[in-house]
Amino acid sequence: MLRRRSVGMAGLLLAVPLAVVLSVMNPPAVTEAAWQHGQFASGSFGTVTIPAPALNGQCTYNPGILGLGAYVRILWKPPTGYTSANAEVQASTSGLGSALAPLTGFSLTSNTTGSPAAGYVTDVPVNLLGGLLGLGTELQIAIVIKDGGWTSKSASVATNAGLVAGLGGSCRNLAA
Repeated sequence: MLRRRSVGMAGLLLAVPLAVVLSVMNPPAVTEAAWQHGQFASGSFGTVTIPAPALNGQCTYNPGILGLGAYVRILWKPPTGYTSANAEVQASTSGLGSALAPLTGFSLTSNTTGSPAAGYVTDVPVNLLGGLLGLGTELQIAIVIKDGGWTSKSASVATNAGLVAGLGGSCRNLAA
């Protein structure tokens, strides 16, 4: 048994150098394969900055009659080249860390008057704001310009309906 193992090891020791010698004597064939392309491409990327709308007057909170028909009036102007058709109204409660989100159930077209040159007046009904507005809760309402999937920074106001039936309600423009 020991002799068989010795013969196997000796054969292995001879086979390895023999394989090395044969590969040196017969190297792999050289190929002329190559790849070339005479055209070049270039590219670039950048960011798009959509200008923000501007507040062009102090916002107001109108309490209606005992809180019924209450609305927030926002005076704003779109950047040059844009109209109210490019705008979206968003809302969030302040201080809770919630992000601005489109105001659902609100039609900017039917609640906005004016022109791009003179500016717009947008009335946001408080009933659309549901339970967010009232009992001392402050709400941020923002107008942004949307174009080609990009969104501008916002023109924002903060409003508070007061404690009961709009008493003590207020609105203030927020710095851009």
